[in-house]
Amino acid sequence: MKNLVQNFPQQLKEAMQIGEQAKFTQPLVDIRNVIVTGLGGSGIGGTIVSEIMSDECSVPILVNKDYFLPSFVNAHTLVIVSSYSGNTEETIMAMETALHKKAKVICVTSGGKIADMAAANELDCIMIPGGMPPRSCLGYSLTQLFYVLQGYKLIGHAWKSQLKTAIDLIVKQEVAIKSEAMDFTDFLYKKMPVIYAVDGYNGVATRFRQQINENSKMLCWHHILPEMNHNELVGWAEQHQECAVVILRNSSDYARTQTRIEISKEVFAKYTSSIKEIWSKGDSQIERSIYLIHLTDWISCYLADKKKIDAVEVNVINHLKGSLAKI
Repeated sequence: MKNLVQNFPQQLKEAMQIGEQAKFTQPLVDIRNVIVTGLGGSGIGGTIVSEIMSDECSVPILVNKDYFLPSFVNAHTLVIVSSYSGNTEETIMAMETALHKKAKVICVTSGGKIADMAAANELDCIMIPGGMPPRSCLGYSLTQLFYVLQGYKLIGHAWKSQLKTAIDLIVKQEVAIKSEAMDFTDFLYKKMPVIYAVDGYNGVATRFRQQINENSKMLCWHHILPEMNHNELVGWAEQHQECAVVILRNSSDYARTQTRIEISKEVFAKYTSSIKEIWSKGDSQIERSIYLIHLTDWISCYLADKKKIDAVEVNVINHLKGSLAKI
């Protein structure tokens, strides 16, 4: 897994090369909404991209993580089917529904049944390299979502230069990123991570949680400000020294929300002595998101090393899928 994380910048570069070659058949009717349907490592890119593009995309982007699609899906909906393996049963069922509803469907996959369905229905389909854990291929899947939105004329081209700058940033900062990640590994070892971020970085925080779950084999949770100030903050009412709070921060965060973070830290400090912040780097939301993703991916790998466990292994998920396959 560490080799795959190390290769993240190169993966992003390769993903851009793939995206530049993608073909997009323009829909016969106007697109009024977008749904990215996918789960786990294949679906988190949808959450991240939808947040980054919220101020630019001309139509709403929703992320679906279930067997079912909303009832509003119709011929005016662009459904982006994202499944790394191409065999995710929830995503396959959602894709079948999208086709039945005559939505405009495009797939991002490495193969499997979804690639076969795309070919059978003559759908646009972006093929990405296979054979790796889906969570380690976020660079491939996330980048293609930008290309899809651009290909269907829902966003412009500015994201490309920002992504290239983000790649350069994490390459230049690699030593510092690894060093900070190692510090956080010691901080989180034998603790319950509690991750907080501001609205707009929910996808990045979710990605961090998922990587802790899968790579580090640890339970944790996350929440977003200012929402958590209206509910979860009240839960900090007794000692939780087993919890280690990690706050993902950006210099660009809204001033009132930054103030909320500082006040919230005062509350946390009454009940846990373990509170640390990770400050992003970069001049755009894409740069800051990519930076945080890369740093927190390293944390999850270093935690696995410290625990002397295999970061790649996901036997419990394989057991679940195997049990479902028998039904």
